[in-house]
Amino acid sequence: MSDHAHHESGQSTPSGVSGAARPVGTRRRRRRRTLGYVTGTLVAVGALVWLGLRVTPAPLAPTGLQAGVLPSTGLPDGLPEPVERFYRVLHGDTIPVIDTAVISGRGTMRINGVTLPVRFRFSHLTGEAYRHYVETTFYGARLLTVDERYVDGTARLELPFGVSEGPQIDQGANLALWAEGVWMPSMWVTDDRVRWEAVDATTARMLVPFGDEIETFTVSFDPESGLLSRMESMRYKGDGENEKTLWVNEVLVWGELEGSIVPLETAVTWGDEGSPWAILRTEDVVRNADLSTYLDRAGP
Repeated sequence: MSDHAHHESGQSTPSGVSGAARPVGTRRRRRRRTLGYVTGTLVAVGALVWLGLRVTPAPLAPTGLQAGVLPSTGLPDGLPEPVERFYRVLHGDTIPVIDTAVISGRGTMRINGVTLPVRFRFSHLTGEAYRHYVETTFYGARLLTVDERYVDGTARLELPFGVSEGPQIDQGANLALWAEGVWMPSMWVTDDRVRWEAVDATTARMLVPFGDEIETFTVSFDPESGLLSRMESMRYKGDGENEKTLWVNEVLVWGELEGSIVPLETAVTWGDEGSPWAILRTEDVVRNADLSTYLDRAGP
């Protein structure tokens, strides 16, 4: 090969650069394509998750329980004005005596910052005990199960990631026992342990037992309809809490279900969170069924 050829060859490959090296523009285009694939995949996965969390599940299977007879009694004297108006709007001059109630429905709950679809069943021996059974769902299929029982003043909350028990859990469960009376509110006047105190034309205080102590709800009523709109109390958020937090229960929609006026949509909010962590839509209420063995069984 001539010296001229050697000279030309040396000029065509700069010193320190391999002849196999790819141009910078090619590498950048490849990185952009890879980033585009990754971004597209993440967007697609996010969209699938978003859609899965918006699929309304089917209701829980029917309980098979038969509603019992509803005896009635007169409305007691001496109730605060908005409380008496509330009961007369719901029931007139007589009120039903409800010993048990099973409430079923669907809605959403925010757990660890993620809002999940749920189907739920709350079973009550009014003023005495309850069981909460909740299934969170994804694309309509069961994802997580929550099973909570409050019996003889003691609560046990079984979650997928552990069990919660203790005095703070008991206190919160006792408040839930009485707050959920909104689905069978006659219990608040047929149980002689409950006392009402007047506040003003649209507000009253409800005092309920908790062992040897007394817990207080501030109850607000809609000035136009007379129906209950909001209940406030102070509750421990968990078993490791030293201070109580404002706990708000609201009825967003009242309506008729199987011939009775009931809360069709309710919301539960912690005062330090600012928005409801649970929104529940009522679809079935069975009153005065025999729950002698039902509260102890597994599943819904």
